[in-house]
Amino acid sequence: MTKDTINKRTLSIDMIMEILAFIHKIRKQDISAKSKRSKMYITPVVSASDEQAFIEIPVALYASDKNWIRPLDKDIKAVFDPARNKLFKNGEARRWILVDGEGKGIGRIAAFIDRNRAGSFKQPTGGIGFFECINNTEAAFLLFETAKTWLEDRGMEAMDGPINFGEKDRFWGLLVEGFHEPAYCNNYNFPYYRELFEAYGFQTYFEQLTFLRQTATPIPEKYRQKAAKIAEDPKYTFEHIRKSQLEKYTLDFLTVYNQAWGTHDNFKAMRVEQARSLMKQLKPVMDPLLIWFAYYDGQPVGFFMMLPELNQVFKRLNGQLGLIGKLKFLYYRWIKVITRIHGVVFGIAPEHQGKGLEGAIIMAAANKLQPLKQYKDIEMTWIGDFNPKMINVVRSLGVETYKKHITYRKLFDASIPFQRSPIIK
Repeated sequence: MTKDTINKRTLSIDMIMEILAFIHKIRKQDISAKSKRSKMYITPVVSASDEQAFIEIPVALYASDKNWIRPLDKDIKAVFDPARNKLFKNGEARRWILVDGEGKGIGRIAAFIDRNRAGSFKQPTGGIGFFECINNTEAAFLLFETAKTWLEDRGMEAMDGPINFGEKDRFWGLLVEGFHEPAYCNNYNFPYYRELFEAYGFQTYFEQLTFLRQTATPIPEKYRQKAAKIAEDPKYTFEHIRKSQLEKYTLDFLTVYNQAWGTHDNFKAMRVEQARSLMKQLKPVMDPLLIWFAYYDGQPVGFFMMLPELNQVFKRLNGQLGLIGKLKFLYYRWIKVITRIHGVVFGIAPEHQGKGLEGAIIMAAANKLQPLKQYKDIEMTWIGDFNPKMINVVRSLGVETYKKHITYRKLFDASIPFQRSPIIK
């Protein structure tokens, strides 16, 4: 074997080794890239672009879900705007986005503390909400753990969720039954969310029942009889709201609301400024024939507040309510695409409860609405299972259970006995 032959063979071996080393390097890089892609990480919402990304997360997740309706962007932003959310005066909130290794948003969560609410429980309790996530336990737990850590660092010992950093009539509870189109500012989510919450250790704090009633369905006979008896008393009168006298009805609403709900746990009386703000917000969308008051000897003793189901319009706006969105809103209302009523709140002064006044108000409204035949059904706002009296009243009106949400609670110390929300007696 000549020297040249040996050199060529050595060269060939060296080349083969270099090629093998190069292949190994490529494979290592590929494995590293795959590993990176499989990793998930949390990023906080700190900029306007982050906030928009937070809003857009569910758009991709629910792209093929025909029942999901995109909430208005402004409604989500308002929750986290200190200038528009009074709870920031004695509270705080934080948002996060979950991102996969390729930079794609695959989940989100918010945590917040309303210190007035938090301090009303034996264990100081914060909240989480606006949870969205792919169907992945690791991803969901990473979101939950991030929120829990933030709350713990601020002295919280439990967290409720999914709830709102605001009033209970908006974005409150996890949908577990009745995956129909959501009412305006009501939560809608995938069925698998329940498994994710319960696997992490959340327990049912209370159930929220939503009822549906066809407007053409006759009022049950026993309510007709009670309503007729009330009608015999000339001191009882009924009337619907008139926008020209909004201040009067605002004060009447405030009076009955504080009387009717004053016996509830953690109740905080509504102030006149709050009532005025509420009516001001409702004025552009209210149908006067849907808001009714009962009076006894001229004094307000009951109300039944209903609104047109706005999501029947908003589902056509893709979350936007700028100038064009407002024009579209007016157009769709004008052509009467809204066929459903959303029952917002019912209130009866304590001394007039149990007399059939609820049915009498409904009768007064039905007598006015049924001949018009615009509204086909009414979806009542949710009622917690901690309020069995009101559930029984509503069920006796001939309704069907339409949806169920759950408000969960997780105690950070698992050794503490769990207790559900106390029942209203």
